[in-house]
Amino acid sequence: MPDQVATLRQALLDRYEIDRELGRGGMATVYLAQDLRHDRPVALKVLHPELARLLGTERFLREIKLAARLQHPHILTVLDSGEAAGNLWFAMPYVEGESLRGRVEREKQLPIEDAVRIAGETAEALEYAHRHGVIHRDIKPENILLSGDHALVADFGIAQALAGDAGGEQRLTETGTTLGTPAYMSPEQAAGARTLDARSDVYSLACVLWEMLAGEPPFTGPTPQMAIARRFTETARPLRLVRETVPEAVETAVAKALSKSPADRYSSALKFGRALTATAPAAAVPAARATSRPRYRSVALIGLGFLLGLGVLFGWLRRQADEPTASSAGTKRLAVLPFENLGDSADGYFADGMTDEVRGKLATLGGLQVIAHRSAAEYKGTTKSFREIGRELGVDYLLVGKVRWEKADSARSRVRVSPELIDVASSSTRWQQPFDAVLSDVFRVQGEIAGEVARALDVALGKPERARLEERPTRNLAAWDAFLRGEEASKRMVEVEPTALERAADAYERAAALD
Repeated sequence: MPDQVATLRQALLDRYEIDRELGRGGMATVYLAQDLRHDRPVALKVLHPELARLLGTERFLREIKLAARLQHPHILTVLDSGEAAGNLWFAMPYVEGESLRGRVEREKQLPIEDAVRIAGETAEALEYAHRHGVIHRDIKPENILLSGDHALVADFGIAQALAGDAGGEQRLTETGTTLGTPAYMSPEQAAGARTLDARSDVYSLACVLWEMLAGEPPFTGPTPQMAIARRFTETARPLRLVRETVPEAVETAVAKALSKSPADRYSSALKFGRALTATAPAAAVPAARATSRPRYRSVALIGLGFLLGLGVLFGWLRRQADEPTASSAGTKRLAVLPFENLGDSADGYFADGMTDEVRGKLATLGGLQVIAHRSAAEYKGTTKSFREIGRELGVDYLLVGKVRWEKADSARSRVRVSPELIDVASSSTRWQQPFDAVLSDVFRVQGEIAGEVARALDVALGKPERARLEERPTRNLAAWDAFLRGEEASKRMVEVEPTALERAADAYERAAALD
């Protein structure tokens, strides 16, 4: 955003000399700058305009002041903050090193001693913050920086500012952004709990430690939706089934920290950290083979409110999965509008599912910034022109489409999809192509549509990108159909449809049983 850089440079002329952009995430852009008063490099974090408008200058400065009071060896301190020409910003020390995300991506599985040490230092930072009334809410590898042999926890500032208002997270969700990251969120945070305590951060840290040791988060799946659902319905596998050299004490501590109920976890980050190092590493003994089956019906036993949260979660997860973690100059902005259902009116959920799967695949590609599901979904059945929609969403291209599910017996059912890529500036068609396939090839069609859109937009597709486009959410079409019905019913929960809750529970249970 050259205009933002120029504005900031002018507004902060006497305090900071902005060098270059370091990165951009879902909430803020980070710049490398020189603190002129103290002659030191800093990381200048500038909130995106929509978040700045949501928070307001007064609340932002008040809440971030609390985060600035956190002074701990393993916390990246907030050095300064302010408002400049409508931009809300704060400065942190510039750390020469890498994030934990970078190391995990490079090494996959970290040495056990390193992983436990990093988790222990992070736990120390969290314990200090918790004692000062600050919950992080977004512990993940990206927010743990590695400097030399030490871990530094970043972004207490954003978490504190966004969580400072009781209704802030709800309004934040409405912008298409959410505080927290699906793979690391505690069940209660994912279900929309208004009040979180230390045990939520403990859960997130356990997810991070699991990934450091196993090379992947504790709950995975063919789609993000299935992976997040398993957090509610399954118990994480014993760590030593994945890596048998993990000490039993570490495995036990992580399992306790990953308990679904906060009451079953460690009550503090301090206790979790101590448990990790309480017993000297023992000789590795292969863990007994165990099985873990989905238990969708048990979700209902947790209570009406929790299952409602699960329903809200699925709708939210669609938005979160669509949000790119970074963008840069030259990135093409795309919105995937709800595909029109040309079949039976009862098959609307199927057209929505096709839309979401294509959007999800496109969102994994570099060079594309795909607008959130919630924002695009508002244009279902709209009569607005492509230019109007593009202007309102701030995108360069729109992907629209029509879907017809022609039902017959399992071998003869067909799906026909007619996608069209629109260049917003000219309202002209950039690409279109009809797809006609048997229903069993529906996942291949979704990948091909995403691939053709990418090629039409000159987005490079290497081997990893092609592999992601070819991924199937499941091998069982009945499971996918049941999952889509659960999605449709969970959306209706928000409208408090009397029978939607029961239908959602039944559909998700059937999806898990079939998959």
